[in-house]
Amino acid sequence: MEVLRSILSCFSSRARPGAQSHHGLWSSGASDKNKSMVEQLQRYGVIRSTKVAEVMEAIDRGLFVPPGGTPYHDSPMPIGYNATISAPHMHAACLELLEKNLQPGMRALDVGSGTGYLTACFALMVGPEGRAVGVEHIPELVATSIENIKKSAAAPQLNDGSLSIHVADGREGWPELAPYDAIHVGAAAPQIPEALIQQLKPGGRMVIPVGTVFQELKVVDKKLDGTVGIRDETSVQYVPLTSKESQLHAR
Repeated sequence: MEVLRSILSCFSSRARPGAQSHHGLWSSGASDKNKSMVEQLQRYGVIRSTKVAEVMEAIDRGLFVPPGGTPYHDSPMPIGYNATISAPHMHAACLELLEKNLQPGMRALDVGSGTGYLTACFALMVGPEGRAVGVEHIPELVATSIENIKKSAAAPQLNDGSLSIHVADGREGWPELAPYDAIHVGAAAPQIPEALIQQLKPGGRMVIPVGTVFQELKVVDKKLDGTVGIRDETSVQYVPLTSKESQLHAR
């Protein structure tokens, strides 16, 4: 991941909130086509995995960005309720970091699942024999995400139950289906929630932004003996992982 780290660090900016590293990889002349967006990420070296490219081409980002947004631009987009959908390069980066833990039959948890995009990507990667679980504490976003997924390539897994979205406080994870091979957190925690570490399977990996003013995307690996290793991947700026009430009343 040294290449990814150097690429993301070159485009960093703390200027705007949302799930992204600092500047979008291309802020002007962005393609309005999902496939072209993925090809652009491949050219920049953010996507190196064929599987990640295939999944991001299959799950049309345009289905998960509210009307009036520019889904194929490399920028976070507001989705209401003081929340955002991450920039495409951050979704790609997280899928790359988690790919080995998103193999068919594995279990993945998406904390702060928003409009459902990354959860849908997880579902395609782990397949119907695996489980992809999204948790989101805004009920309206859960309802929206389910409708979005119904229009996407992940719809069959929503129908067969291998993909599910739940209303819950993401800081507590979703213990009913733990442990997870992969956990992604889409908002910045002041520290890594212990509940999420507990729900990470030995051999599993979690990607989580940590910090307040200054944030780092941390990669948390749980070894087979249960010990945990943590490293910094890149500087980022995400919206905070907080309570529903605090999020809705944020200014």
